[in-house]
Amino acid sequence: MDSALILKSLLRALFLLTLQILVLNNILPSGAFFDYANIIIYPLLIILMPIEIEGPALMVIGFIYGMLLDFFTDSIGVHASACVFLAFVRPFVLSVVEPREGYNVNQSPLRQTFGFPWFFTYSAFMLLLHLFFYFSVEAFTFVFIIEILLKTIVSFVVSILFLQLYCIVFNPNNQ
Repeated sequence: MDSALILKSLLRALFLLTLQILVLNNILPSGAFFDYANIIIYPLLIILMPIEIEGPALMVIGFIYGMLLDFFTDSIGVHASACVFLAFVRPFVLSVVEPREGYNVNQSPLRQTFGFPWFFTYSAFMLLLHLFFYFSVEAFTFVFIIEILLKTIVSFVVSILFLQLYCIVFNPNNQ
């Protein structure tokens, strides 16, 4: 992996972390619907990592990134575990949504590379898995399964819109 790609990924991580902590965690008002909604786009760092990065390296990146988020949001390992889980399932998700022509390992899974329908399916599946795992670990019991599912669905709808908007406005290819 070349140094330009590492620098891009590092800058993207810092930007997403700052955006999540300073803006998105504080943007929604309180109320019936908004009590179940969280705008979460920080998993985009793992979603957009080059395909060649997988396995232990991606899990270590996810752990460090999640721990940074946990440190700033005072959530003691919840984000870290969700990021490691997402890094773990990413190869399986990529194999499920693999295009007919396959992947070039030097590519990143971007909307510009594989098209909007593919990227939407891939990012939506990854985000849904991340949110369900995150809210399950946050509740730490399946006694609250209805609340976990409500938070997952409502947060997914809000987050996928912001995630796609981010990918359109801040073209990941140019970051």
